[in-house]
Parts: sequence; structure tokens; C-alpha cells
Amino acid sequence: MDDLVAEPGLVVLMCGIAGSGKSTYARALERRGFVRLSVDEAIWQRLGHDAAELAPEEYERLKAAVEAEQWQELIRLLDSRQPVVVDYSFWSRARRDRYKALIESHDCRWELVHLKADPDTLRRRLAPRNQQQGADSVTVSVELLERYLDGFEEPTGEGERVVVQH
Repeated sequence: MDDLVAEPGLVVLMCGIAGSGKSTYARALERRGFVRLSVDEAIWQRLGHDAAELAPEEYERLKAAVEAEQWQELIRLLDSRQPVVVDYSFWSRARRDRYKALIESHDCRWELVHLKADPDTLRRRLAPRNQQQGADSVTVSVELLERYLDGFEEPTGEGERVVVQH
């Protein structure tokens, strides 16, 4: 992170499973002058409570709506050449590629930061977080974490910067 500077037109895409440290890393970049876009935070602000309390289909609809709004905000920020950090999991290569193409189409530059943590580290970090309330404390059950681990498409050969978390 030390070499990531809030330069005009730079977009940092955070990538990793819940509990890997994406929001902590993104907030540090925000303190350095990046505009931070966070789907989880926007959902929390809209609901005022943990999104895990929603039915899965309701949560997916809300998440899609918020992501669409943030996509439009990202376009506005790209047009104004603001440095941005997108605090989102980017689990699928297709979604990462979609964002990279958007950024490049605006003659801007991206950095993909993959925060990598083993399952034991994720479980250890999520246990206390699941007891908290707030935008960064969306409850992730053991079962949900297993689904996340199974569905995560780890970036390899995508120009990623890997940060191993312990």
C-alpha cells in the first residue's frame, strides 16, 4: 500500500473474501485522498441494520441496486479523474474484467489488490466481527463463509497485487 498514491484517474479494486481486510485497507487509502465506494456501507446506510437480516433474494436485489448506483458514481469520478478505491469483494473474474474495462475506457488506470487470507484466519477475524454492529460488520455465518470460499475465483495472472493477511 505504501506505493499507492492518490493520483488522478487511479482506481484501486479491492478483492478478497469477507474478513480478509478489504475495508481496513480501503479506509487507509481513503485517508490518503482516495474516494471510497463501499456497497456494504451504502446498504447499511439505507437499511440501518445488518443486511444478513434480509431474505437472501431481497438482499441480492438491494445489493444489485446499490452496485448500479455506485457504478454510475464511479463513472462520474472517472470523468473527473478522482482517485477511487472500490471496497467490494470482486469474487468473479467477469466482474473484475467489467470494472477494468470501464476504467480503461475512461483512460484511467486500475490496480487490483487481492487481500489473501487462509480460511482459519478468516474464521478467526469474522467471529468477533459477527458480534458487532455497523456497516463493516455484516454477519457472515460459518456456512456462508464456506459458500464464499467455494465461489471465490482467485485472481491469477490478472495484474493483481497480492497482500497476504495473517
